[in-house]
Amino acid sequence: MDQYVIGPSIGIARVGNSPDAFYLAPETTGGRPLACDAQGQQLFDRGQPIHVEQYKDPEGRIKRQAARFGVYALAADGSTREVTLDDPQVANVQWTVHLANKKAAWYNFQELQGNLLLGPDNSYEKVGVPLRNANVTNEQQRQQLIIDPGPRTLDGRGGVADFSRDSIPPDYRYGSFPPPPSQGLPVNTLGEMRTDQQGRLLVLGGYGHAGGNQPITSFAGADGWHDDIADGPVTCSLTFKNGQVLTLNAWCIVGSPKFAPELENIVTLDDLVFDVAVRDLGLLPALFSNNRYNPDYVANYSRDIEPILKRPAGYRWVASVPALNSFSPPPFDATDASERTAEYRQAYFRLFRNPGDNGFTDGQQGQLFDGDSGIPMMPLNSGSNSVSNAVLAKFLTLTRTQYFLLGQWAAGKFSLDAPAALPGVTALDRASVGNCVGGPLCPGIEVTWSLYSPELYEAPFRIRHRHDESYYYQYGLDPRENETVPGLAFQGCEPGDLTKRMAIPWQADFFQCTVQYVNFTDPEVNKQDGVPKAPTYYAYWWPPQSPWNVLPGDASEVSQYQSGIPSALQSIYSRGINSFSEMIQAWHYLGFITNEATGPYRSLFPYFVETERNNDRFVAASVAVAGAGNAVTGADANFFNTWYLAPDPQRPKVDTRLAIPKRGHLAR
Repeated sequence: MDQYVIGPSIGIARVGNSPDAFYLAPETTGGRPLACDAQGQQLFDRGQPIHVEQYKDPEGRIKRQAARFGVYALAADGSTREVTLDDPQVANVQWTVHLANKKAAWYNFQELQGNLLLGPDNSYEKVGVPLRNANVTNEQQRQQLIIDPGPRTLDGRGGVADFSRDSIPPDYRYGSFPPPPSQGLPVNTLGEMRTDQQGRLLVLGGYGHAGGNQPITSFAGADGWHDDIADGPVTCSLTFKNGQVLTLNAWCIVGSPKFAPELENIVTLDDLVFDVAVRDLGLLPALFSNNRYNPDYVANYSRDIEPILKRPAGYRWVASVPALNSFSPPPFDATDASERTAEYRQAYFRLFRNPGDNGFTDGQQGQLFDGDSGIPMMPLNSGSNSVSNAVLAKFLTLTRTQYFLLGQWAAGKFSLDAPAALPGVTALDRASVGNCVGGPLCPGIEVTWSLYSPELYEAPFRIRHRHDESYYYQYGLDPRENETVPGLAFQGCEPGDLTKRMAIPWQADFFQCTVQYVNFTDPEVNKQDGVPKAPTYYAYWWPPQSPWNVLPGDASEVSQYQSGIPSALQSIYSRGINSFSEMIQAWHYLGFITNEATGPYRSLFPYFVETERNNDRFVAASVAVAGAGNAVTGADANFFNTWYLAPDPQRPKVDTRLAIPKRGHLAR
């Protein structure tokens, strides 16, 4: 008998400031998003999907990314068949979505503090992490800090429903939106839902609005602020003509734009969720059971190994990491399981840090160099806490399951066969979260370390719904419930739970989370007197999501005059945006890093450059720099290129006082 599921199980929408234009989320990891018409109907050319080529509308505004959900029948042989309103056996497909933003009602983000997977003594209460907006002590008022438009329901074809302030259901008495802010832009909607002509669901997020009343001085944001990031449950009622009705569940996350859509993180959210599914949810007993990995398990090369070997090479387009360029892909035949390459495979594997038993703070998270070779260990990203001196995790590691499988490859225990389907998991499930950050998680980009908690899941890759909608009509959303408490296996999540630990507004973290100076000699210290303790190593956070070094693609006379820089001169991605406040004002002026190669060998010989940057919204300038002991003269000066935001009375007001960190944005 077929198993019916919603695919993807976790859909990813992304904000954009274009009022009308949007596209569909990619359906492969590292794939291009899919083009659609104004109603959300996917576009094809001679039977082939048309991919997005422009991520901004004609006015230079960023298009939103829609998460598209469908119903799929999974057969016992692993095959998958989509079920739509065109199916002769289907009478109706009804969708309900409830997005919310709980950020303002939750605790301040404090790196790994509050993560109960590190033990009960690491709870928010015991380590003294304060609530956001702690001056709001009345429980009813704290509930009103939640942005909660209430649920919306659609069925049939071509429907539209807003998640807006003006469309809160009359009988949903807990609906709430923040009051108009003194800075930034008001949040009046969390987006909308649509159905296409086959009855599939599309969920679109908001417009990237953020508003508040205080200056922002931290990557975690500030009290009094709100943004339109959101998440929440997706429910489908599938009715067959024989009278059978099935209720199916999924989840939607609304995140910030992914400015390098085709580049992959070394550790993706798919890797994280796969690790939880293997270790805690019994996804592959042959790989992991009785609390241990099977030492005889044969890894699958294309599914388990090749992504680890190839992803670091993609960083060269968004970060300057020469060590990664020589490391990825390996300079030997990685598909050869014979003794001929055994020495190379094992040497390569030794260069990856061991994540240890808990995957967060033990193992080799603080080790920079391999003791035998003197080579920096992999990955060369910051860890989930290279920022504060509490619960340190200095450098990124693979997940425990990734690390084990790479070890099997090093031992020659791998197969080149096509990977078998995972039970109950669709390809869409993996691809959707495969385009999100799975590490480091400080806090992350789309979600954070809470996704490691098995209490969140009802099955591999599927988030458990905490309550049905009738409960929220009676009680509303809980501003204090902690969905990560160990042992509550049937707890699950409320709307807004997956994103409530993220920075508020998201632009604050996006501005500062690019590179990090990481101390690598003192295992107990990250910072001294508020600054990274020397000696430090220059590490990156998540370049595919938040690029740092890019190649501008301005190749015409006019575009170079506006950009003030030659084509392909490696440049700072955020140039011209010099503070938290300016990122809140101008995030949508930034460009997209896209593969401009064409033809049949596009993926073999990529050429990723920055495109669609709103250069007209910046002023390119040269600053004279003289010798340290000399005055600036025409005979004794160099000139350094720099950029500023162009004057624009239409930009939302944001207070710039105290907005720039003392040490700049290179180190948190």
